[in-house]
Amino acid sequence: MYIWFTVLAGLAILSFSFLKTLFPYFDADCAYILRSLKLGARLVKYKKNKPFYSILDCFLDAARRHPTKTFVHFEGRDFSYGEVDKQSSKVARALQAAAQLKEGDTVAMFLPNEPSFIWTWLGLAKLGCVAALLNFNIRSKSLLHCFSCCGAKVIISSAELLDAVEEVLPTLREQGIRVYLLSESCGIQGIDSLSDQITQASDQPLSPDLRANVNIRSTALYIYTSGTTGLPKAAVVSHERVWAASFIQAACGITAEDIFYINLPLYHSAGFLIGMAGAIERGMTIILRRKFSASQFWDDCRKYNVTVMQYIGETMRYLCNTPKKDNDKSHKVKIAIGNGVRTDIWTEFLNRFGDIQVRELYAATEGNIGFINYTSKIGAVGRVNFIQRFFFPHALIKFDIEKEEPIRNSEGLCIKAARGETGLLVGKITQRSPFIGYAGNQHQTEKKRLRNVFKKGDLYFNTGDLLLFDHENFVYFQDRVGDTFRWKGENVATSEVADILTMAHCISEANVYGVKVEGHEGRIGMAAVTLQDGEELDCSDVYKQVVNYLPAYARPRFIRIQACLELTGTFKMKKVKLVEEGFDPAHIEDRLYFLDAGEKTYVPLTEDICAAIVSRQIKL
Repeated sequence: MYIWFTVLAGLAILSFSFLKTLFPYFDADCAYILRSLKLGARLVKYKKNKPFYSILDCFLDAARRHPTKTFVHFEGRDFSYGEVDKQSSKVARALQAAAQLKEGDTVAMFLPNEPSFIWTWLGLAKLGCVAALLNFNIRSKSLLHCFSCCGAKVIISSAELLDAVEEVLPTLREQGIRVYLLSESCGIQGIDSLSDQITQASDQPLSPDLRANVNIRSTALYIYTSGTTGLPKAAVVSHERVWAASFIQAACGITAEDIFYINLPLYHSAGFLIGMAGAIERGMTIILRRKFSASQFWDDCRKYNVTVMQYIGETMRYLCNTPKKDNDKSHKVKIAIGNGVRTDIWTEFLNRFGDIQVRELYAATEGNIGFINYTSKIGAVGRVNFIQRFFFPHALIKFDIEKEEPIRNSEGLCIKAARGETGLLVGKITQRSPFIGYAGNQHQTEKKRLRNVFKKGDLYFNTGDLLLFDHENFVYFQDRVGDTFRWKGENVATSEVADILTMAHCISEANVYGVKVEGHEGRIGMAAVTLQDGEELDCSDVYKQVVNYLPAYARPRFIRIQACLELTGTFKMKKVKLVEEGFDPAHIEDRLYFLDAGEKTYVPLTEDICAAIVSRQIKL
């Protein structure tokens, strides 16, 4: 019997070794699929729970289980789960009394990265309110647009953003919007201080009855995305989507004992959903920073025993650009979660900072399909498996880059891209994988819906992204399509930038696009413009327009003067050739200008300036 047992064990080992040879990612696939199935089962359970169990309830359970455990560390101070729970109750009661907020109301949060962001959101959730997370970099027209499209009647801001609020205050007052400042006092008419009222409020728990009608399909958040065209759009994020995104940490094997470092903005999906909500789901501690600092990053990680970091492509490049130190590999970081890192930077990062499991992912705030590279294969943004295909049907379809539309066959249906061929990613819209769309923007919502894809009457979400599936089932991001590019980790809507440029008295038309800069992730803004008859480029005026109305990442750093803008047969501005030509004055006969932040104007782009940009002597 012992001999037979030994033989069978040997055969099992040989079979497993043979499987590993044929399927080198077998272990990782099985582990990830098993985790995904468990998490999926939890989501199904939450859907059926009555009353509904939200991420807020998860936080409240954590506060009851370990009230003294640190939830947030910020600038030298620890805030425990219990403290954050009590502070959020005080916020809820203060807002309930001051603004008469009730279940279903929408409140805009215009706040920086600090603990008050977290307990303000939790306080709103306790009242059953929807939070609109405003980008604290936006100003003027964009700020008013983002505020109005979510239907909020209340905005909460902080003292450091007071100037931005004051700029739009007349319009807010005309619309009857209540404005609250997280400050002990405020002498500006039309803005009420809130911190003094929070201090006086009770920290006793609030009744769940205040949010009794909230369910898994209810709107939890509005998170803003540039999308393909126009001003930022308010992506509707349901409670189901909050749960799904919060599970990403669990899917990557992160536990309650880990310490998560958040230096990305909390108004972003990455910082809020994956980082903060994911930390609540895990019951872990987060280290929160106001903003990313390459020089202090690793010192923070060592000081606070960080085990999980977040990144965007730029983050890793900045870290790799810091001076090398003997202790570069002396830290406890074991997992990095994020997106947008170049293959060469990825390799350099690992070589320099040690064996960190990079969990590169692909997703969109409003989208219904995403991928995680759970194998750490360098360059891939994810991996396709049969479980995901079954529950969340998706495909790559052939796409005409010049016409900016899917290629269809004689029957008017789309054509699947072959393995190894770049195609447009589309996700089937089903009850399990819905696409809710954008608040107050039915037109843009409809533009993201693609009909008659593989059969008449079917409906898919158009991601607007070109991807590639290789023969090993790995997913690779190739490019964006349409009128959007990405710079400094932010989506930039070209039509919004063009609208701002044409406000300058000298510019007649503007065609905005993104161009590659060697050594940088994403594409930096550039605009081909035509001038009004008899006008020259007023560099100072154009500079004032872009600085006053656009955040730094969206400002076109290069301007190209053209006699006329080239159009397609359907009167769309051609961008492909412009993108390919870039900004090198040695190869472009048109006059070129560069946004010089030091001089606070646009200056002629010379070959010397171009060389300084390419050699990184001029920082972008």
